[in-house]
Amino acid sequence: MVQYLNSPLDRSFAALSDATRRGIIDQLGHGDASISSLADQFQMTLTGMKKHVQVLQLAGLVVTQKVGRVRTCKLGERGLKAEADWIEARRKLFEARFDALDELIIEMKQEGSDESEN
Repeated sequence: MVQYLNSPLDRSFAALSDATRRGIIDQLGHGDASISSLADQFQMTLTGMKKHVQVLQLAGLVVTQKVGRVRTCKLGERGLKAEADWIEARRKLFEARFDALDELIIEMKQEGSDESEN
């Protein structure tokens, strides 16, 4: 199996592969939240939520700040531009391939109809 470098893009996609972590990102899009409030919203233990938040932190998608006994989470400042750019490049590649396939099918149908007319 091919091993890739542990790049920020790899960490982001790995973090976003989990539905709970995507939900955390969605929730933080509405505003900052404490780890305990996130744990309550996702009906999860505090330890489980801390692990999810840590994965998001390592990917740079979430930052936390501890004030007193409360650790507050917010979205990281780097956003998802690199990930969106990567996805867009692949989308264009797929579109180009499907367009080429469409053209091939049209050509084959025309050749088929030309042969049936003879």
